[in-house]
Amino acid sequence: MSIDVLNESEHDVDELELLGCARYVLEQMRVHPEADLCITLVDEPAMEVLHVQWMDLPGPTDVMSFPMDELRPGTEGVDPEEGALGDVVLCPSVAARQAAEAGHAPIEELLLLTTHGILHLLGYDHAEPDEEREMFELQRQLLLTFLATRNRPAG
Repeated sequence: MSIDVLNESEHDVDELELLGCARYVLEQMRVHPEADLCITLVDEPAMEVLHVQWMDLPGPTDVMSFPMDELRPGTEGVDPEEGALGDVVLCPSVAARQAAEAGHAPIEELLLLTTHGILHLLGYDHAEPDEEREMFELQRQLLLTFLATRNRPAG
């Protein structure tokens, strides 16, 4: 699995933690082991440009996803497709504000947004109430199980 984490922001972010979360989510979703993913961290002006250009919405946002080959989660007994999953773009300063409002650490917000962005790349959405329930429950399960296993000693 090829996962690149590019920090183009001025924030100091634990890139290995984001990489670990992305790898965990992709494995749990049975994405092809040769799939490509890029996670890019940008500052607010760059995120605002993307937000206006692609969503026609003002201001920066926390996460945006740009699917490439429209890969979908694998299923039991069916080989997943190989290809480029796409790009997840995160804005650490927006994430830090959201983390403060929610009462948790900025890295936890970035892990949540990474999971959220990957699910969007895999075709999940939250435009309709049923879709939102499904996506957010899956997001919650993935993030909680990653957080529960991330600090366990090997062996």
